[in-house]
Amino acid sequence: MIFIVVKFTARPEHADTWLASVDEFTQATRQEPGNVFFEWSTSVETPNQFVLVEAFESAAAGEAHVTSAHFKTAMAAFPALIADTPEIINVEVPGTGWSRMAELKPAE
Repeated sequence: MIFIVVKFTARPEHADTWLASVDEFTQATRQEPGNVFFEWSTSVETPNQFVLVEAFESAAAGEAHVTSAHFKTAMAAFPALIADTPEIINVEVPGTGWSRMAELKPAE
């Protein structure tokens, strides 16, 4: 599985509309064959920072993602929305999705 985390810092004037601005890209990516998940969160420490956690079943699925029309459209639009170059971690990991944490469970 290809596991990717990207930190995007939005320009302040786009922070309130970030999720709406990336929604079409998000929905199209989630529909791709081979997409395992594609989830946005906001940083609790860095203002205007959005964290994207995504995974693809294989390197081929990841390649299909970055060559898709919606990826190219998003990459053309993002420079006007971001305040800094995004930071990324892109690794191949064993497995096919989320596992359960062994060290913690809800109280009974």
